[in-house]
Amino acid sequence: MKKYKVGIIGATGMVGQRFATLLENHPWFKVEVLAASARSAGKTYKEAVGSRWAMKVPMPAKFADLLILDATADKEKIAAAVDFVFCAVDMKKDEIRELEEAYAKLECPVISNNSAHRSTKDVPMIIPEINADHAQIIHAQRKRLGTKKGFVAVKSNCSIQSYVPAVHPLWDLGVEKILACTYQAISGAGKTFETWPEMLDNLIPYIGGEEEKSEQEPLKVWGTIEGDEIVPNKEISITSQCLRVPVSDGHTAAVFVKLKNQISIEDIKARWAAYKGRAQELELPSAPKQFLKYFEEDNRPQAKLDRDLEGGMTVSVGRLRPDTQYDFKFVCLSHNTLRGAAGGAVLMAELLCAEGYINS
Repeated sequence: MKKYKVGIIGATGMVGQRFATLLENHPWFKVEVLAASARSAGKTYKEAVGSRWAMKVPMPAKFADLLILDATADKEKIAAAVDFVFCAVDMKKDEIRELEEAYAKLECPVISNNSAHRSTKDVPMIIPEINADHAQIIHAQRKRLGTKKGFVAVKSNCSIQSYVPAVHPLWDLGVEKILACTYQAISGAGKTFETWPEMLDNLIPYIGGEEEKSEQEPLKVWGTIEGDEIVPNKEISITSQCLRVPVSDGHTAAVFVKLKNQISIEDIKARWAAYKGRAQELELPSAPKQFLKYFEEDNRPQAKLDRDLEGGMTVSVGRLRPDTQYDFKFVCLSHNTLRGAAGGAVLMAELLCAEGYINS
């Protein structure tokens, strides 16, 4: 496949850094532009990031001496230089919405890690193994924006990646209620233990805005396209609690599910083992061969042992058993900055390229 020229908007932040490591040797995507805020513009990438490099691998040498552009002031120049951009900026939501639509109107598709457009009715929020068909709404969005190529597509919140994938293969059984308690790593807050020593030997039972996202965003993922908008699912209810825990990477979820139709534990495990989505059908470069991995051991999945399965793109599941209040309960784990953030966005971009929504 021909290489796509891409830019990373918000390249100096933690998710932007993760994009840089994932795109260093990507078979389809070639990074042409790095952009950030005005205070970083004009510096090299290594100068702009400095001691804030938070990845466990070194900064890619090919990007270290690239000059940072101003994500806002240089947007015309950036849009002209690339086929599309990944966006992971730290700005107010209204500013992010304005910036992303500005790029789209410059005929530059935006693959966003930000939450600003997740509730926009004609912006698809895609988990490629689950709702790849929602890309069809891009036609309606382009009509609204007056564009031929430009659009915005968003990645969902990292917390729902830890449980929605395991629930989805049970969908035809009539999922009625979900209770999900998520135990979220500090990298989800853009932190490391060096920058957030208060998290050592600690747990914080609140993450601002996270529970609302965890309860509402799956309804859009499981929604339907009606006319020019995605209508959220109205048939299920979700309640959640989200806690910050002293783990570097990996969001764990304790999940409880109530179904209209019954199924055996062995049949659920078989569904998880066999499940493949559009990403696997297309054999996308970042797609895990095994989307859902079930562990029979009582003490798995564990963040330290299992978060990096298949490049951090596999969702791990364990401890499936009957529940006295719901029908079943189980535990899930996903890598929050890979499957849940930059990796999920790269996979979504691969899907949109493969399906013809982005042209090189």
